[in-house]
Amino acid sequence: MEENPLVARALDFSVRIVNLYKCMREERHETVMSKQILRSGTSIGANASEAIAAESTEDFIHKLTISLKEANETKYWILLIHRTHFITEEEFKSIMTDCQELRKLIGSIISSTKRNMNSGKKVKE
Repeated sequence: MEENPLVARALDFSVRIVNLYKCMREERHETVMSKQILRSGTSIGANASEAIAAESTEDFIHKLTISLKEANETKYWILLIHRTHFITEEEFKSIMTDCQELRKLIGSIISSTKRNMNSGKKVKE
């Protein structure tokens, strides 16, 4: 079975988030922000995965919109973790790039799905 490209990228990002969480907890002894980024960062892929099994085009858009909101929240936590010096500049740039790419991809899928829906094209059965 072929894996959905968005879900695959989001899963890879989730793995990075889990590893960041473990590093922040075990090596940097940070507990509050690490839990927040773990929740939002792993939720991106979970909601994208749910979107794949959506019951309608509207449900698909709704679930991807939740995924985008989680990605936006994750961006916030990455910025805060960086500005409070829990990650290095190199770590920040790397994980922020991945987060931004996911946000763009999800946003693009939402936009094109809405365009197709508004033009009368059948998107989801």
